Amino acid sequence: MALRKVSLCDNDVPIPIDDFVQVFIESVVTGILSALKGVGEMQSINLSFDGDAVEIKVNNAPVPTNYFVNKFIKNTVSGMLTSLKGVDQVDRVEISITGYAS
Repeated sequence: MALRKVSLCDNDVPIPIDDFVQVFIESVVTGILSALKGVGEMQSINLSFDGDAVEIKVNNAPVPTNYFVNKFIKNTVSGMLTSLKGVDQVDRVEISITGYAS
């Protein structure tokens, strides 16, 4: 299994996460993105949202989405993150997943 690095910031503050949380976040995010049309092999993922604005980049290319997909992703990610120690409110989130095997 290739080593991957998941980094997470909430409201511009880096959130330390252990291996289990890294794998969990990676699995959920990649699972959602793999269901979207036009998303092929994922070498890197950058997902962020600020309020209702959601931005997704796979392999540094923007992934077009609609209102439903944006809301689904934001609510899913927010639900996961509010369960983490030190995360009380989720307004601005940045998730970066790198280190995929080529």
